[in-house]
Amino acid sequence: MRYGVSFISEAQAKKNLNREIKTFDVAAVAAVGRKIWNDELGKIAVSGAVDKETSVFYTSLYRTLERPIVISEDGQYFSAADGQVHSDEGHPFSTDDWSWDTYRAAHPLRVLTDKKEEVDVLRSYILMSKQNGTNWLPNFPTISGDDRAMNSNHFIGSFMDAYAKGLRGFDLADAYKAGKGSVDDKSLLPWSRGLNSGELDAFYKEKGYMPALKPGEKETVKEVHGWEKRQPIAVTLGTSYDEWCLSQMAAALGKTDEANHYLKASYNYRNVFNPKTGFFHPKDKEGKFIEPLDYRTSGGVGAREYYDENNGYVYRWDVQHNIGDLVSLVGGNQKFIDGLEQMFNEPIPGSRWDFYAILPDHTGNVGMFSMANEPSFHIPYLYNYAGAPWRTQKRIRSLLDQWYRNDLMGIPGDEDGGGMTSFVVFSQMGFYPVTPGSPTYNIGSPCFPYVKMNLGGGKYFEIKARDASFTNKYIQSAKLNGKVWDKPWFHHSDIANGGVLELVMGPIANKQWGISSPPPSAAAMPN
Repeated sequence: MRYGVSFISEAQAKKNLNREIKTFDVAAVAAVGRKIWNDELGKIAVSGAVDKETSVFYTSLYRTLERPIVISEDGQYFSAADGQVHSDEGHPFSTDDWSWDTYRAAHPLRVLTDKKEEVDVLRSYILMSKQNGTNWLPNFPTISGDDRAMNSNHFIGSFMDAYAKGLRGFDLADAYKAGKGSVDDKSLLPWSRGLNSGELDAFYKEKGYMPALKPGEKETVKEVHGWEKRQPIAVTLGTSYDEWCLSQMAAALGKTDEANHYLKASYNYRNVFNPKTGFFHPKDKEGKFIEPLDYRTSGGVGAREYYDENNGYVYRWDVQHNIGDLVSLVGGNQKFIDGLEQMFNEPIPGSRWDFYAILPDHTGNVGMFSMANEPSFHIPYLYNYAGAPWRTQKRIRSLLDQWYRNDLMGIPGDEDGGGMTSFVVFSQMGFYPVTPGSPTYNIGSPCFPYVKMNLGGGKYFEIKARDASFTNKYIQSAKLNGKVWDKPWFHHSDIANGGVLELVMGPIANKQWGISSPPPSAAAMPN
């Protein structure tokens, strides 16, 4: 049986069928599909590791590439944003993407491996913002419309990340305008489809944090989602990041006053930091910390009354845009490292049955760290910011080995349209974009002695990790483009036109390598 699908019309479905499947030759159809996938997967070549790691790598890359999806049909597409059919004007139109999940690594990966596609994807989201009648960026665009799922709008970060890394072809001014609308005009409440700013948004803009309800206090704001709750810490931290990205956009557009405004707002995470505990702690509308509070289990199902899907231990580190300031807030390098170690070693309280009844998405646990959920993915790299890169190398390799195996274990949670699997792809190669929007990458611990990434235009980025293996996980020395390298990070410009990162790996940690040059963080808050 052959069948055609179209979002435009039955006649278009028939055209699609005749274009894509011309005969009943199943083998010929399969061969075409196999070539398409081999061409895509072949953009990154890895070698020298055991079959298990290679299988995990290419399975993860495959899953990362499944989304978003192109819905252009013969140069036209149906947009659920306005219910109309439009010409794509030579730029394939994409949808089915989930910003909360994919901005972290899936979009940055495409910036490296398929610049044209990333530009076309971002153009699609600008078009949606114009078609939806609100001038808001989509958040979770799907075939049937924008789901407005989760919290925040991190496509703002995807636009800034692409621009900071040299991609052009989309209108940054349009992206900035829609990003501003998503933060300033649309409600910040989680899962708030179609809602304009309301009283809680006004509170956030005045006080710099989303207020939490006191224990036993009933919700009085009717716009708050009955299941998803306020998620006050998740919203405050996520919006702080979005506003940092807006500040970078404004600066690039020459809007100095607006850049300063959003840069100042990007420090709002400080308003919910509890200096006595070193955690981000929900506050009530009077500015008092909610008590009692257990950072492991408080907040109801999914911790949504305070956090979101993850507990306070995970959200303790959710300041991707200004980790240097977070190190200072926590109390300096050693206290920062101690806090990370405590998280990885803090046991689940009580029975697992009870814990997962409260936090069903908080799986893949190593202590209170959740390998299964996106807000955790950058955490193992944070040792780089506190003078202990060897600990990042150790953690990354142990986490990959424990939770991403070619066996019945599968993966530790929902891979969320490439959100999780892109973390695996980057981490197995040996580097990771901790701060989308900043043109920098943190160095981890490569699983393969050799990686070659096709950057397009005849340019390649190679990673040569001599003697890399599960045992030899520690960097002994490094060179970048032929020069001795003693930083646990590098700039996108170092590899944008092709480059070679050479690492000598060994079984014993070199605790001196990379300790004196932490990755950069946000600019200081303006007066």
